[in-house]
Amino acid sequence: MTADLAAEIEVRALTGPALEAALDGVAALRIAIFRDWPYLYDGNLDYERAYLKTYRDNPGALLVAAFHQGRLIGASTSTLMEDHAEAFSAPFRALNIPLENILYGAESVLLPAYRGIGLGHRFIDLREDHARAMHRAYVAFCSVKRPERHPMKPENARSNDAFWRGRGYEPLPGVLAEFAWKDVGDSEETVKPLQFWMRKL
Repeated sequence: MTADLAAEIEVRALTGPALEAALDGVAALRIAIFRDWPYLYDGNLDYERAYLKTYRDNPGALLVAAFHQGRLIGASTSTLMEDHAEAFSAPFRALNIPLENILYGAESVLLPAYRGIGLGHRFIDLREDHARAMHRAYVAFCSVKRPERHPMKPENARSNDAFWRGRGYEPLPGVLAEFAWKDVGDSEETVKPLQFWMRKL
């Protein structure tokens, strides 16, 4: 992947009808990318469409979309914390930070061939711009916690911790969400812990 190719990628902040029109593409990306470590998510389109309803007709929602030659190759979603699932907002009530002060960064997904050329930074830049426009003082997101010796962990697995810290985010000790999904190879959903990270803008 070269700088020339990076220049061909168009990154747009989508809201309203443009956001809604792109949601099936986001669903397909989530299914493909979250199937890999560490999420191991065995997803399907019906579940994704139900999950992504949060973003439809939501004036506080944002989709940062990356296109290459008209194809959606990456996406980053955000919404107001009080509009997202209770499982994600509940852990913050103990911090005495009003939910109305937080933008929740739900996910950032990017096809492997397009990683390492700065698109992750663009996603965060536009997410933080949106947070400021929504008069939010904090941006938070969470990441799944897997056992260090998980049998499906690749030998070359790398975390994004250094990248997130480089952008000013830190894990919130003891602030965890729990969410269930079906892992690849499993027959039933199981609950996973997700660690919250946050930055004050």
